[in-house]
Amino acid sequence: MAIDLRSDTVTKPSQAMRAAMADAEVGDDERDGDPTTRRLEERVASLLGKEASLFFPSGTMANQAAVWVHSERGTEVLADVDAHIVHSEIAGIAALSGAQVLAVNPTNTVMSAADLRCTFRPRSRYYPAPSLVCVENTHNGAGGRIATLDELRAVRMAAAEQGLPVHMDGARLWNASVATGISLAEISEHADTVMVAFSKGLGAPVGAAVAGTRAQIERAWTARKLFGGAMRQSGIVAAAALYGVDHNIGRLEEDHENARTIARIVGDAGGATVVPPQTNIVMVDLPPGINSATVAARAREDDIWLSEWTSTRIRMVTHLDASAEDCRHAAETLRRILSNA
Repeated sequence: MAIDLRSDTVTKPSQAMRAAMADAEVGDDERDGDPTTRRLEERVASLLGKEASLFFPSGTMANQAAVWVHSERGTEVLADVDAHIVHSEIAGIAALSGAQVLAVNPTNTVMSAADLRCTFRPRSRYYPAPSLVCVENTHNGAGGRIATLDELRAVRMAAAEQGLPVHMDGARLWNASVATGISLAEISEHADTVMVAFSKGLGAPVGAAVAGTRAQIERAWTARKLFGGAMRQSGIVAAAALYGVDHNIGRLEEDHENARTIARIVGDAGGATVVPPQTNIVMVDLPPGINSATVAARAREDDIWLSEWTSTRIRMVTHLDASAEDCRHAAETLRRILSNA
């Protein structure tokens, strides 16, 4: 059987999760509210220390709804140049909110408060006004890097100097909390709205949520409706997300340990460089003359599936459907491929 480490979104619902879905109490979420979905939303709001939250079909829709809540047309949203909201959401900020991205080029690995301050334009009638700052935690493109509380606090202060709110793309915020031992609420304190995903790490088939003030979540409901995300008996999928929150957060440390094992085994094989993983994402920079498509194709011949992140970088993501043995075998296979290349 293939070992699929392309993403932590490839997991299949467990039998217990499927049973929770089958037994879910449901209603019409658009009309009277779905009881299971309400329980999930209340639980997420409590975990993140916010007044309310709203369930979405996907993390991208949830992120875009948050942008829509905060940003007026003709303004600009500042985000790390390598952020998911910049690269992987198909210009949604422009298409859906009528705003544009002003990408922040980080001095080091990810956007800092100093980088943000250097990127703000002078206020002028000739320039678009800023409306929002977005942060990502963990940062996918940086190999699952965790934003420290000091970093988040500093970015929040830089945004506040401009009178701007902060939205956190926390698709893998669960991983950041488990890896650091810092509560989700303490991390979320440094953003006005926070998105979390249930299909990454927690094993749910679909789903995400945005948390914030009750007024922000009321507007987010309108955005979800506008974007076509209204759901009826949503409790069937919300039950899977609720199961993931209840049972799969604590086990994320297993994924983190498996990522460290992969990094240790691959090492500098064939001249490669591994970005030391902080959570469940392992980035491997390939030596000169070797491209990621070739490595991924060779690995697939051995039933190991990897992501071609760039032409010179591959990504491996550990998850609950990849055992410690699977991850060791995948790492040993990749090491052999790189050594022979």
